[in-house]
Amino acid sequence: MTNENQYCYRYPHPAVTTDCVIFGFDGERLQVLLIERGIEPFKGKWAFPGGFIKMDESAEEGALRELHEETGLDNAYIEQFHTFSDPNRDPRERVITIAYLALVRLQEVKAGDDAAAARWFPIDEIPSLAFDHDYILRIALQRLREQLHFHPIGFELLPEKFTMKELQTLYESILGVSFDRRNFSKKMMHLELLIELDETVWPTRKREAKLFKFNSNKYAELKQRSFRIEF
Repeated sequence: MTNENQYCYRYPHPAVTTDCVIFGFDGERLQVLLIERGIEPFKGKWAFPGGFIKMDESAEEGALRELHEETGLDNAYIEQFHTFSDPNRDPRERVITIAYLALVRLQEVKAGDDAAAARWFPIDEIPSLAFDHDYILRIALQRLREQLHFHPIGFELLPEKFTMKELQTLYESILGVSFDRRNFSKKMMHLELLIELDETVWPTRKREAKLFKFNSNKYAELKQRSFRIEF
């Protein structure tokens, strides 16, 4: 078979892309990374980082490549969460996208080669998105909320050392609810997922706050037992 027709078939083949819904946390609100499109269709609108899968890579490899090109990240946590295949989702041609969810620390993200128009948006200030990305975001946020009951999401979104208030604010931002401060702290400490450090910070002039870090060994142990965090 020659190179000229090595990808010719007797039946139609849709194009396949990956899209990465990238979540971050700025200490107050959940954030989503978006890219402003510079070409048609939807030129000037915001969308998720993504692109067409190359012929010699898997979907996950394609997603990780796009993530690196847009954010400079090499070892981000990503998880495939859905495939979107509406025949009319892309006006150019029949395109199926495999969507991934990524959790990153904002301070570790830097603009990659393809991210000149990259910008973080608070979850409650998302503009109208290109293609079907509004729908993709809803599904991604639903998935993130479900995960919160089984995984300590803060591992990927918070800095190595953090206050209890930062952890609580993160969970409240994701779930869209408010927790009682004492009850939240008691629940987290009961799970033994946190290690209290002999260090403090001063969020305000009048208040000193203890610093914590995640207990990765305890998390691995609980994960083997299929634990669930109830809020």
